[in-house]
Amino acid sequence: MENEANISIYRAARTIKRRQNTLYNALRSIYDDSIFVGEISQLWPQLPLLANLRCGLWYSSKFHSTCYFKSTDGHTNNWSFNTSRLNLHVALLAGQKGGCIIVDSTRKGKRFPDSMSKTIPIWTCVLNRSVYKYRKKMCNGGVVLAKGNASDEHEKSTSQFTADWDCSLHLPLWVSDTEKAAIDDRVEEWIKELDASGADIASLASCLKKPLRPLWISQKTVIWLNEVPDHDSWDFTPIILVSASSQSGIIQNRTTSEFSWNYIPGAGDDEESWARGLTPNLFWKNAYDLINSGPDICNQKVADIVEKDRVYRAQRGQIAPQVILKSSKLSGNSSDLSHVEPPLSSDISDLNIDLKASDESCTISWLGSTNLAVGTSQHGKLN
Repeated sequence: MENEANISIYRAARTIKRRQNTLYNALRSIYDDSIFVGEISQLWPQLPLLANLRCGLWYSSKFHSTCYFKSTDGHTNNWSFNTSRLNLHVALLAGQKGGCIIVDSTRKGKRFPDSMSKTIPIWTCVLNRSVYKYRKKMCNGGVVLAKGNASDEHEKSTSQFTADWDCSLHLPLWVSDTEKAAIDDRVEEWIKELDASGADIASLASCLKKPLRPLWISQKTVIWLNEVPDHDSWDFTPIILVSASSQSGIIQNRTTSEFSWNYIPGAGDDEESWARGLTPNLFWKNAYDLINSGPDICNQKVADIVEKDRVYRAQRGQIAPQVILKSSKLSGNSSDLSHVEPPLSSDISDLNIDLKASDESCTISWLGSTNLAVGTSQHGKLN
């Protein structure tokens, strides 16, 4: 009996979560968080705004470029510097523009995803030390990277560079000293891997005038608007890491003059589970219409947008796969379909109907926007 009660509680919790994690709630949460991202980007308008794929791409319509720093490379005791994701274009862009702003988010109730807490700090440290070693080697070999051929200028620039170039590992305060020491012990190993990868450190060394250094900004960060420093005033090249969402990790009910909705932290994460074929680009092309439409007709509007885009691309010979929606599983009576949300597709041909259930629970599949469903009963399965 106790086991059955636990299963019932689990199913009830899953049902509540599904109802809260609706498409409108996700899009509205992203839209609200994007306002914060826009405010931060306006503090340093000269710095390019980058999205950390894929979650970060949802939080602005005005990204200069993208990058790909994985949180798994920063997980405790699993730290990594992945040479297949060097993101050298980010360092080069930061060197050219004097810094950059990277946007990401997380659902896990943290202030920052591990990609920002550790992966990017590891990346900046490895690149800084590699550039330092490269430039020192060039200077010792008599090659002057800066303009000017006078030996005294060469000696002066070399000594100043050696003294000022920061090679320290900069991590946020919430990372323990023990973990920091363990990461620092592996930096030299990662530098060797970077050298072996054949990366163009020479171009990076000539582009970077100051060492890279991460800074962290979240919705809890206090910024005095009359004391915002100019990015050129710092003695480093800032990599400003913006965590877009609230850190609570709890779904919060919010109300406007027209609608009530639930705020979802890190709503842009795991888009396959909620976006229903909508992409960040399509969302921002139709953002105001979707947000102002409210939760009742949001699903159908998204279905129409996705289908129109698919047809548009198909007519031009572009890749235009049909959106396949997974069937929903019912935890209760098979006749009670009220809490199952129908899929978005307005065309029955878009649906992949799977009538073979993988377990004893009932499975249904909605037929387009007809409000009709096909499924198994409690007494048997259709074959």
